[in-house]
This record gives sequence, structure tokens and C-alpha cells, in this order.
Amino acid sequence: MNEAYLTVIFLVTLFFLLGSGVWVALALLGVALVGMELFTSRPAGDAMITTIWTGASSWSLTALPLFIWMGEILFRTRLSEDMFKGLAPWMANLPGKLLHTNIVGCTIFAAVSGSSAATMTTVGKMAIPELRSRGYPERLIIGTLAGAGTLGLMIPPSLTLIVYGVTINESISKLFIAGILPGLTLALLFMGYVAWWSFTRPGEVPAGDPPLTFRQKLAHGRYLIPVMLLIVAVLGSIYAGLATATEAASFGVVGALLLAWSQGSLDWPSFQTSLMGAVKTSCMIAFILMGAAFLSLSMGFTGLPRALAAWIAQMELSPIALIAALTVFYIVIGCFLDGISSVVLTMAVVEPMVRGAGIDMIWFGIFIVVVVEMAQITPPVGFNLFVMQGMTNHQILYVARCALPFFFLMCVMVALLVAFPELATFLPENMRQTPGG
Repeated sequence: MNEAYLTVIFLVTLFFLLGSGVWVALALLGVALVGMELFTSRPAGDAMITTIWTGASSWSLTALPLFIWMGEILFRTRLSEDMFKGLAPWMANLPGKLLHTNIVGCTIFAAVSGSSAATMTTVGKMAIPELRSRGYPERLIIGTLAGAGTLGLMIPPSLTLIVYGVTINESISKLFIAGILPGLTLALLFMGYVAWWSFTRPGEVPAGDPPLTFRQKLAHGRYLIPVMLLIVAVLGSIYAGLATATEAASFGVVGALLLAWSQGSLDWPSFQTSLMGAVKTSCMIAFILMGAAFLSLSMGFTGLPRALAAWIAQMELSPIALIAALTVFYIVIGCFLDGISSVVLTMAVVEPMVRGAGIDMIWFGIFIVVVVEMAQITPPVGFNLFVMQGMTNHQILYVARCALPFFFLMCVMVALLVAFPELATFLPENMRQTPGG
């Protein structure tokens, strides 16, 4: 059957289901059922049961609920307050002053939470009132927080990287390690923008607090010690080859519980709330992955991914041209779908053409995360924009305008990844291996 005809049927069914308000996972299952019933002779029910069980029972997927739970536990601690106390004295002398606490705070919390929304909310609940009281421009308070909050998707542990690794059967540990340098580079780009603003608009920079001595800064820095130890335990165990991603996630949960207990914020209600929050998020993601696995099987039977990959191959696009086209593609679909849905929905088609072009799949995973980060701050469905709207009570379009410079900085990050692929490949190529990592 004509591939264009198949594509139209799949897309019309998908957008009809999504537009009707059906859950993304059910929409994926519905499209897959249509494909199996119309274009194959295999029993759709049997195929769905087998595929869903296989997709949901991946060992790599066990890291997902553990990392989500770790972030949920830390979200309910005094971590945001402690981070601001620990970071503010060190940021006060930088160009742009305390605005850097948003970026550095999000970078630190991203290393113990795989969620963009949790990262932004945790840092923002303390930083927003503090920065407002000191007279920093509202647009930069919102912009830096919305932009830096996306680092929760890049810096390990990243939920998006776990889902990507499970989808294409790639090492989660390698993907985690690959995200470190690009994540830090993106954070430096954000900090560079804040510094540039302070040089070009010196009149908007508020007066700083009285300077502290080095010893006083060290005294404030003690507030960062618990979370830094947790980061070392989680990421250090992976990079040193001592633990797989799942084992490191277990260390992280234990460490987060100990941190919450030491702060006096761990009680039975907060324990229950964090556990149920992790269960709900994990079930949502697992459900989407089940639907995506069945859709991949259905599309495989129709031959559509192979046909589209062959069509792309006939165009003889260079790897750079292919990446440019995929960047635009993911930005567009990211305006309407969340990041995890974007990844699982497209991998069945995109993976064969990317492998065919000779593009490293670890590098491509980091590229995917950067363009998914862009989607977090682009209307109409930019999730970070809605979170910021709820935290600041501004209109969604105002929040989007504040975040726009950081969208362009992410475009610069894509260009840097293309120009210097070693940003994503150097660390995983030189990391120690663990069995099952």
C-alpha cells in the first residue's frame, strides 16, 4: 500500500485522538490498533498484550521510579532555602549578581532530580521572593528560572534520557554521563547571557549586599554540603563504574531520605505524599511507553518507518542537514506534546534514518534532550511556562517572552553540539563499565 496513504491515516487518527482530549498513551494505543486491524493479518489483541508486557518489563526502566521518588522527597525538604543561603554569597560578585543563583541552583538540583518542573519549582519557591525583594527585573527572574529549569531534563539523572535509552535499547549510564558536559555548557551560556545583560544594562542591576569575607562565604557554603554529597554518591558511583543507573538511583533514594530526616522534614504524611507522587508520575510515563511500544510494532508491520527512512535516504541529506531538519521537526511537535511523548512517538521512524546516516546514538540522545528542552518554554504547550505562570501570576505570553532569549541560547547549544560532538561523546567513551550499566 502507498506509504503516503499509510502516513495520512496514522497522522489523522493520532491528531483526532489527541485533539479529542484522550490521554497520550491511549492515543498511541488507538493509532496502533487501527494500523494492526487495517493493514496486517496478525491478531491485534495478542500482539498488544505481548508488546505491552515486553515494553513495561525492561530492567533499565526500574531506574525511572527511583529517580522520580528521589526528586519528590527532596522537593519536600528545605533544600531550596539551603541552596539560596549557600549560593548567594558566592554569586554576589559575579556580573549579574544573584540572578546566577537561579541558574546554578537549577544546575545543582537537576543533578538530583530528573524533572524539569520539580527543578524549577524547588529553586523558584525560594529564589523568586528573594530576588523580587532585592529589585531584580521581573523578566530576568522569570526568564532565568524558566530557562535553567530545563536543565532538569539534561543533567543526569534525566527522565527523558532514561526513556530514550529504554526506547532504543542504549546504555542509561552512558547517556547520563554524556549529559554532564552539555548540561554544564548550557548553564554557562545562560550565565553568560546574564553577565552580558549586566554589562549592557548596568542601571537595572540592583545594589548588592555588603561583601562577606572568604571565611563567611565558606560558612554559608556548608548548606550545600548535603546535596553535593548526594550528587557525588549518585553520579560518582555511575562514572566510577561502581553502580548501574538503577543501583545509583537506589543510593539516591536512601540519601534523599536521610537528608530529609536530618532536616526534620521527613514525617509519615510527607513520605506518603512523595511516594504517591512518584507512583503517579512513573505510571504515566510507563503507560506512554507501553503505547509507544505497540505503535512501533504496528508501524513496523506496515513498513512505514523503513519506507520513510528510505525516502529520507534518497534525498541524500548530509548528517548536518538531517539534524537541521530534525531540529525544526522536534521544535514544532514540541509545541504540542510534552518531551517524553515526543521522544517515544517519533523514535520508531527517526531511529532508522539516524542510524543510517551514521550518527552516534549517544550523541543523538543529548541532541534530542536539547530540542525537547526548547519545547518546555515554547507556547502553547510549554510545560515550564505553565509552571512559571502558576508561580508568578503573570500571563502565559509574558512568561514566554521572558523565556525567549533562553530558547535562542538552546539553539546555540545545538550548533555547539554539531560543531563539537565531543561535548556529548568524550565522557561516555572514557567511562568505566559496570555489568548491566
